Amino acid sequence: MNIIRRPFRYRYDNVIFVIIGLNILVHLAIQFLRPNLTLYLSMNPALIIQQGWIWQFVTYMFVHSPRGITHILFNMLALFVFGRQVEHQMGSREFLLYYFTAGTLAGIFSFFVYTLSGNYWVFLMGASGAMYAVQLAFAVFFPRSIIYIWGILPLRAPVMVLGFTGLSILFMVTGAGGNVAHITHLAGFGFGWLYFIVRFGINPLQAMRR
Repeated sequence: MNIIRRPFRYRYDNVIFVIIGLNILVHLAIQFLRPNLTLYLSMNPALIIQQGWIWQFVTYMFVHSPRGITHILFNMLALFVFGRQVEHQMGSREFLLYYFTAGTLAGIFSFFVYTLSGNYWVFLMGASGAMYAVQLAFAVFFPRSIIYIWGILPLRAPVMVLGFTGLSILFMVTGAGGNVAHITHLAGFGFGWLYFIVRFGINPLQAMRR
């Protein structure tokens, strides 16, 4: 068997709650104990180049905007809603590999984009890149599921995921959407897509069209 596609022994450990808990703990620490943790944990091209802080490629996923709770609230709600079912389908070990592979590669990709464009002092934060990968996985595994946007607009999971991805492309091209890292969202989606092809031999588009 190809080692790349060798499956893990299935275990379901509810690691989604560990990830959510770590995000909340980091947010509380930044809010009330060590605000300068944002500097150390967010992904900043200048600090990676000058100081070698390569851990930021991973830790940026656990940092959210210190200005209010909206950023972390929506990310953790989405992670709870979609991540639990994806973890249950994949198994905890596979889910962890998928989540951190997509999120880390999205951070690395964003680093090169920001560096090549001269945006050295951007501070990238948030789990949205990994979350786009999780939402993609949900749509692949559960293409018939109905998601109610804002609690009122019913959409099938693939339509929702591809719609949000299309909006990210539109906002990135037009410059709309404020300080949202649309390039990281798209990178997370893209690396999640590649993961399904390389690791599982699954074409996500065919799976979502079932």
